[in-house]
Amino acid sequence: MSQRTEQHSTWFVAVVALFITCLLIANIVSVKLVSIFGLTVPAGIVIFPISYICGDVLTEVYGFRRARQVIWLGFACNLLAVVAIWIGQVLPGPAFWDAQSAYARILGFTPRLLVASFCAFLVGEFANSAVLAKMKIMTNGRLLWTRTIGSTIIGEGLDSLIFVTIAFVGIIPASAIGTAIVTQWLFKTAYETLATPLTYVVVNFLKRKEGIDVFDRDTSFNPLALAE
Repeated sequence: MSQRTEQHSTWFVAVVALFITCLLIANIVSVKLVSIFGLTVPAGIVIFPISYICGDVLTEVYGFRRARQVIWLGFACNLLAVVAIWIGQVLPGPAFWDAQSAYARILGFTPRLLVASFCAFLVGEFANSAVLAKMKIMTNGRLLWTRTIGSTIIGEGLDSLIFVTIAFVGIIPASAIGTAIVTQWLFKTAYETLATPLTYVVVNFLKRKEGIDVFDRDTSFNPLALAE
């Protein structure tokens, strides 16, 4: 197999579209809290881990360089969605519009939560991708499950730690913050662990279709090295 491709295939675009769609949906629906197995978590936790699975697929098949581009693209799309929602909120409505408070309650964002979400996303996704890429080199491409689960433990752990800490420190008790971090971390990690067989199917399918299997032996893992 060749080591790198510079074309954006239909399959690559499909994975990128799924990654960004899951990210945007998760941020919107997370305003609702749900109870799963007795645990209270944001509704977005049901779909957000899929973005990590897509990140694993992108890194495993196309390499860290491509994944880095997609992570920043996802960040830009998320920022655009936030700006559009904010503009929609501040624009004056007609006299008969009586749902302004509902719009603000469901779609509105507080600056603190935005900072928490953006920081957690960037750190978690880049950590997940970098760990998987480096483990692929260490294992010489074998034992995919160790990379997907190992990278998720690190990435989702950092994501949960950063988001909950920035969003809620000083607002809820320290013990509750710790519980929230661990709960989200374990749930997301268990989610991706259970999805490992599907990840295998998708990765093997894409490697066959694309004819590539990238190893990032000479790749810079600097998240800002977009011009590499």
